[in-house]
Amino acid sequence: MIIKGHIERILSEMILSASGWRGVFSPGGEESRGEEISPSHGVIAAAAGEAFASYLRNTADNPDEKPLVLLGTDTRPTGKAVAGALAAALLGAGCGVNYAGITAAPEIMAWARGLRAAGRGAAGFIYVSASHNPIGHNGLKFGLTDGGVLDAEKAAGLIEKFRALTAEDGELNRIAAMLEKPDEKALERVYARRDEHKEAAYRAYLAFTEEVVFGETGASAEAAGNGGAGLRRIITNSLKERPAGIACDFNGSARTLSIDGEFFAGLGVSFKSINSRPGEIVHRIVPEGDSLEPCSIFLEKLNAEDPAFMLGYTPDCDGDRGNLVIWDDGENRVRILEAQEVFALSSIAELAHLGWTGELAYDSRGNAVSKAALAVNDPTSLRIDRIAKAFDVPVFRAEVGEANVVGLARKLRDRGYTVRILGEGSNGGTITHPSSVRDPLDTVMALLKLLSVRSGKKPGLFEIWCDLSGQAETYRPNFTLGDVIASLPAFVTTGASNPEARVQIRTADHGALKDRYQKIFLGEWERRKEALKAKYGVSGWEAAAYNGTEERRRIARFGDAGRGGLKIYFTGGEGSVASIWMRGSATENVFRIMADAEGQDKRFERDLLEWQRRMITEADKE
Repeated sequence: MIIKGHIERILSEMILSASGWRGVFSPGGEESRGEEISPSHGVIAAAAGEAFASYLRNTADNPDEKPLVLLGTDTRPTGKAVAGALAAALLGAGCGVNYAGITAAPEIMAWARGLRAAGRGAAGFIYVSASHNPIGHNGLKFGLTDGGVLDAEKAAGLIEKFRALTAEDGELNRIAAMLEKPDEKALERVYARRDEHKEAAYRAYLAFTEEVVFGETGASAEAAGNGGAGLRRIITNSLKERPAGIACDFNGSARTLSIDGEFFAGLGVSFKSINSRPGEIVHRIVPEGDSLEPCSIFLEKLNAEDPAFMLGYTPDCDGDRGNLVIWDDGENRVRILEAQEVFALSSIAELAHLGWTGELAYDSRGNAVSKAALAVNDPTSLRIDRIAKAFDVPVFRAEVGEANVVGLARKLRDRGYTVRILGEGSNGGTITHPSSVRDPLDTVMALLKLLSVRSGKKPGLFEIWCDLSGQAETYRPNFTLGDVIASLPAFVTTGASNPEARVQIRTADHGALKDRYQKIFLGEWERRKEALKAKYGVSGWEAAAYNGTEERRRIARFGDAGRGGLKIYFTGGEGSVASIWMRGSATENVFRIMADAEGQDKRFERDLLEWQRRMITEADKE
């Protein structure tokens, strides 16, 4: 008999959200590399599988259609055990199960998209991963055949089903008994086809990445003037003239068994990697800060041997996020790009791509006559607003969470906007339409496009950016990656991996804390406003709340932000010049904070960040 109290304790420490369900699954703790899971964790996984099976049946157009679930894992040690419990439960619930073993998150989502083309209505995927969390954690992501995770509304419905199932002693004991005596023959058939299904996922992802990166439909092909392979051919020809090398520190992630090497080889790009065996996780999983040092050292070595190697990336365990290191020829050294810089570069590349194809067109006065937009998360730097202004497109913000940003982009498309690029600037996550998930290949390729689609009969991508951003005089035909980075609007922004970007709190009611914070802020503003104006040119402020896909500017009551994001925009001159941001963690008693300041004066960002920390700490004491 299962011990309900143990399950309740596990569930109380798990996060259940649209972006994923996560918790510590290894009995040895969050840094444990043990492969086994407790019987209680097995029941939790199986209950999640049953809840998803019920969700698919209840939402299908044809209730008689047998649900099909694609199943895959990242390289965490507990992944196989969690997947086993899921597979047993799904089979018991009458589902078909296609298990691919280790597969990257963008890979299983591309595979799922193919089910829609095949006419499968009752179908989706479950991906076993805890993203960038420590190795002893694990979790689940759920999605349908649109190639992304469930949106907030659908995720809430699934969570409700799951909680109802795990609240009943009888249901828990039934599930535990099923796991003790699963349908072994059915499970054997599922595992016997693993390699076949892995190959199907791999090929679907490879084909879909070509579509995402090159956009070889309609306007792109027509603009290139070379048929369906136009942009791809331009890039491969350019790479023959200016060879490129890419370095990767896989850190034992799911990308070790994915398409990276084959994809880059197909373009003529040299590709070399380290920590390339699945599960060879040798440092922190989150691809930020010191986790990028091994890739930096590797790239420096490769560049010394072959100067064509000028870019490297490190993914997280599920392979849907990867930040960059570059060889900066201006500084003659390798340096780690900040996450906000990575997203800014990707945005410039993809907006310029729209301009190059004519999908983003302008009148004689330089005003956009096309309806395009950017969708980002709330802590994304104001740098992205400067970039968007140059392209004459609006920026829309959602609360932190990939599902929120993807949901916002879908709403914008329903309103007639072209949203080619979206993502989370705070972690460097780039999502390139029609993909609905962050993908390091799309990020790397955005930079390669900037470097490869050069000016000829018409302006290339970097020249388009220089012209629109008022930097035409700085453009030179033999530009380098260092020139591209130097063209970015100058901002100093707190990095998400910075220890000072977290504030420990005791208050459980985040809305109440923000109300107390408001009183403190208003008093502090009156005392500081003259100094802020004299020193940094700040003349005013406005507050904004971010909850799910909703953005509310000029809110009167800070507490209305609830558990979502709260951002204070500081104005000066013609618009916002800086901001401070806060949002409570869903898994820890901390507030994540950020300061963002225009220019290159690091004191501006430091002053704002320290001020933010002090006000939150004071509000938490009351």
